[in-house]
Amino acid sequence: MNKITASALAAVATIGLLSACGKAPETPAGTTAGKADKPAYQGAADAYMAQGWKAGDKASWEQHMRDRLQGQNEYARAAVKQ
Repeated sequence: MNKITASALAAVATIGLLSACGKAPETPAGTTAGKADKPAYQGAADAYMAQGWKAGDKASWEQHMRDRLQGQNEYARAAVKQ
């Protein structure tokens, strides 16, 4: 094998290996990437909504999230048990 053929073969192999890096990102069926979304506090009005939370009220949503996260705080839970 001469030097030109070896160089060409090496170039083709390099391009082949690097072509696998160009995979397009996958998105779930029926959705589009970069879709504009509503803010979390607007939510949906359905049967699975937490009690005491008013959809569309940002202050109510923030207070509900603080209360919910406080229930997951191990330091606060340990203080209640003692």
